[in-house]
Amino acid sequence: MERQRLDKWLWHARVVKARTSAAALVEAGHVRINGVREKAPGHAVKIGDVLTIALDHSVRVLKVTGFSERRGDATAARVLYDDLQNHKE
Repeated sequence: MERQRLDKWLWHARVVKARTSAAALVEAGHVRINGVREKAPGHAVKIGDVLTIALDHSVRVLKVTGFSERRGDATAARVLYDDLQNHKE
């Protein structure tokens, strides 16, 4: 798998609790891919893309590092991205 739908990836990476919530988050304009606002839940993300996600009380910056066929537990979700906010220079 080289690409995955944005809403599906957000759900598999456990950024949101439901795929419908992921789609709503994207449609509301709260997700940027490589700095560009994306409003289509079906937009394909690829490995290396940097997602900036505005959530209720925080902003997460995640780099896509993998894909999953199905939603797994938190440990499985963690290998799908690098959290760029936790990298101290």
